[in-house]
Formats: sequence, C-alpha cells, structure tokens
Amino acid sequence: MNKLTLSILILVLVIGGGFLMFYLYGTRIYDGAVSRQETVNETWGNVQAAYQRRADLIPNLVATVQGAAENEKTILTEVTRARAGIGQAKTPAELDQFAGTINRAISVVFERYPEVRATENFAVLQAQLEGTENRINTERTRYNEAVKDFNGYIRGFWRSKALGLVSSADDNFTRREMFEAKETAQDAPEVDFSKQPE
Repeated sequence: MNKLTLSILILVLVIGGGFLMFYLYGTRIYDGAVSRQETVNETWGNVQAAYQRRADLIPNLVATVQGAAENEKTILTEVTRARAGIGQAKTPAELDQFAGTINRAISVVFERYPEVRATENFAVLQAQLEGTENRINTERTRYNEAVKDFNGYIRGFWRSKALGLVSSADDNFTRREMFEAKETAQDAPEVDFSKQPE
C-alpha cells in the first residue's frame, strides 16, 4: 500500500469517524430535547388538569354549602316563628302550648334535616379551595421548572448548533414561555361576602 492510498484511507476514516461522532452526538442531543419538550407538554397538561378539577369541584361544593345554609335558614325561621309566639302567651297554659309548639317545630325540622352542617360545609369548602389553589400553584411551579430545563438545554451553544442540523421545523425546538401571573395578581384580592358567586 503506498503512502497516497494510506493517506486517503486515514482521511476517509477520520471524516467518517467525525460524521459518526457528530451523528451520535446529534442524536443524543435531539433525544434529550424531545424528552424535555415532552416533559414541558406533560407539565402544562397537569396545569390544565388542575384548572379542570377546580372548574368541576368548586361549583358543586358551593351548591352543597348553599343547600346546607338554606336548610339551616329554614330551621332558624321555624324556631324563631315558634319562639315569637311565646311572647303572646298570657297564661301558663298558653305558655306551655307555645313551648310545645317550639319543641314540635324543632323535632320536625331535625327529623327533616338530621344533620345541621352548614358551618362544617363552609369549613370543607374553604379547605377544598385552599387545597385546589395549592395544587394549581404546585403544577404551575413544576411547569416553570420544566420550561427552564428545556430552554436551558436547547439554548446551549453546541446543542443549539446540533439541533439546528439534525431537527426539522416540525420539531419546534423553540424557547417556551414560563407561566406568568396577570399583572393585577400582585394586588391583594378584595373579600366581599355581599357578592354572589358567578
């Protein structure tokens, strides 16, 4: 084998080895980008799922609390009406009669509504609201962490060059935006119990 043939063979091996190394490196970079992109998509889906949970759960809880509060309002109205009659009593017999009316009203009401639970239901609603908002916040935080990892990965100098060569426009390896709160979110919300829920 002469020197020229040996030189050409070495050059082919070096160039072929270089292409092979670049291919393996590019494939590893591409696969890493795909994995991180899917993590971003998954975490955003989890944020959406937490929103859906809130949309499904909270109206049902509010309706339950409103129903229990209405039941307790009925109890209070009937007992108050019976108690008002006591003031009209002029004799001990009439007083006994109104006391019996109160007892019957209370018995009927409690038979109809054996568990007076509006206060407990309000506590459950409050706990569920807090828990739901905590879940949403946790999922938003995880999303932002995934976006940070993805953006840092695809923006690295050598990785961005390799991705430019081995990926297509359909792969969409572009920088993602993190979740950002509305500008007004920094202001404390006004708590107004006179407003009806929407």
